Amino acid sequence: MAYKAGMTHILRDVEKPGSKLHKKEACEAVTLLECPPMVIVGIVGYVKTPRGLRSLGSVWAEHLNDEVKRKFYKNWYKSKKKAFTKYAKKYSDGKKEIESQLEMLKKHCAVIRVIAHTQVRKVSIGQKKAHMMEIQVNGGSTAEKVDFAYGLFEKTVPVDAIFQSSEMIDTVGISKGRGTEGVVTRWGVSRLPRKTHRGLRKVACIGAWHPARVAFSVARAGQHGFHHRTEINKKIYKIGKAGDASHKATTDFDLTEKDITPMGGFPHYGVIKEDYMLIKGAVIGTKKRCITLRQSLIPQTTRSALEQVSLKFIDTSSKFGHGRFQTSDEKLKILGRRKN
Repeated sequence: MAYKAGMTHILRDVEKPGSKLHKKEACEAVTLLECPPMVIVGIVGYVKTPRGLRSLGSVWAEHLNDEVKRKFYKNWYKSKKKAFTKYAKKYSDGKKEIESQLEMLKKHCAVIRVIAHTQVRKVSIGQKKAHMMEIQVNGGSTAEKVDFAYGLFEKTVPVDAIFQSSEMIDTVGISKGRGTEGVVTRWGVSRLPRKTHRGLRKVACIGAWHPARVAFSVARAGQHGFHHRTEINKKIYKIGKAGDASHKATTDFDLTEKDITPMGGFPHYGVIKEDYMLIKGAVIGTKKRCITLRQSLIPQTTRSALEQVSLKFIDTSSKFGHGRFQTSDEKLKILGRRKN
């Protein structure tokens, strides 16, 4: 899970032998997602039934952060904050009950998933309650999956342990909400002539007399945006690690020492301090939106999917207005000192 920070643009040389674009410079829009490491706090096992998967049981870690405990309360500040205090005693009693639960998962379950949560306090979105998700563990026997998941308890999983640069991934998120909209905005139908009685931003005929109901395919007014959407085939251009040289926006062609955050910060977001991911094109949702990232479900065989990306330049000019300068030092050299 990552958080959408904003957009910028990059320059790169296209590697497509035989294409007119081969070795030519391309300017492309990219989205930055901030990806603080996720924490593994539990295991859940599923058994197969004639009606699909059914959860058999779950095992939680001994120590849980307040970020994840907030998920179990409606009013955290009013509560006694006693969640998982009794559960933690199972570990102090020789772990017998925990081990028996793990053995039950090994014996009966067909699918094993870990429960992971984001470290939302490390991101500047003004939220304290973590986002949680289940991540399936694949490969090996059920016993090996359970042992692997149990070994990850209370440990962090960074983004570069799952994804690599130049890889194709899918993004899952909720689109930007636009409230209630009419048919012209929502479905793109044509406006009626100017002289139309009782309004012209409408659908003139919503169907025949019979069948005596409105078909689902007729454009109607209603909720626009804030819909759950999955977008496939997003290419990763770069993964930056916090505290590492890769976190900077410096490239082999642009040796300027500059941070990945543009001048003045990302509008409505702020400064990127944790690991981040640079993805080609747009990503669904507004700033600060939580985006779920997953491996591509289809085999990637196209040339654009297999192309190794090498960035020449990452733009860090201000995104609040017409940014002219890449760094504050450059601005100081050109404009000189100014009155506050």
